[in-house]
Amino acid sequence: MKKIFFLIIISSINLHAQTAVESGLSFLKFGFGARNVAMSDLGVVANNDLSALYYNPALLAVNKKTQLSFTHNSLFQDLNSEMFAGSFSAFGVPLAIGVNTTSVSNIEVRTGPGNPESSFNANYFFASISSAYEISEHIAVGASIKYLYENIFSDKSNGLAFDIGVSYTKLIAGLDFGASIRNIGSMNKLRNEPTKLPTDLRLGGSYEFAITDYDLQFTALAGIQKYLSEDEIHLHLGGETLYNKIIALRLGYVSNYYSKNFSAGFGIIWKGINFDYAFVPVKYGLGDSHIITILYTF
Repeated sequence: MKKIFFLIIISSINLHAQTAVESGLSFLKFGFGARNVAMSDLGVVANNDLSALYYNPALLAVNKKTQLSFTHNSLFQDLNSEMFAGSFSAFGVPLAIGVNTTSVSNIEVRTGPGNPESSFNANYFFASISSAYEISEHIAVGASIKYLYENIFSDKSNGLAFDIGVSYTKLIAGLDFGASIRNIGSMNKLRNEPTKLPTDLRLGGSYEFAITDYDLQFTALAGIQKYLSEDEIHLHLGGETLYNKIIALRLGYVSNYYSKNFSAGFGIIWKGINFDYAFVPVKYGLGDSHIITILYTF
């Protein structure tokens, strides 16, 4: 039943003419990095690893680390998304590369009641490269370019998209701001019409402070997000408590979604290896989200 429900969604959005308030390629809305997802999936601030390439590429200039990561996101029944990424510097310029594959398997083809006539998979893909530049000690800008691909039944399409971000760090000690606009671009026609990209704007701030006597570090963030083709504005609130730079507990809240609001997770850091987990409960029996990220810092 969930697969039929999902097929109705992707079919109505992608295979027919779209109104001014609809967009497709919903896999671009999935979060990247269990830490970000657990803290409400804002990502433009309080993002201290290469997952910044997905939310706000300007942060790559702030967090100059050589890293590799893998994220697995399990959502609806038979819907899985994997993200591979790496960050490094070349001639002093920070670079990050990301690859995402998302698939919905075993979608049944029916023209009437009874046994299905056949089944197929819906497949989505993007590959990106990101870089950033420090304008001053506190201000950085960044950009990403993405190749996009979708394949639904016998229909295929591809296109290009761009992300642009800015970061303002240490306005005062521990206080940072960030903003980005993502998925600016277009797709080729998918059967009759090109799929409209889910372009979104994100703004946010974060504050970090520590209680050194107890080896505790706290991060709080708040921000807003808006998909430009939709009316709703989403409020994001999140926080993290890190003990002894080893164990982290995280919570998040996001408003104005019909099926989800809260998120939670934890992280373990050991000898350059980060293991992060996020859980997002989803209403109406659609299936909860479980996100796992493994990250290695060289």
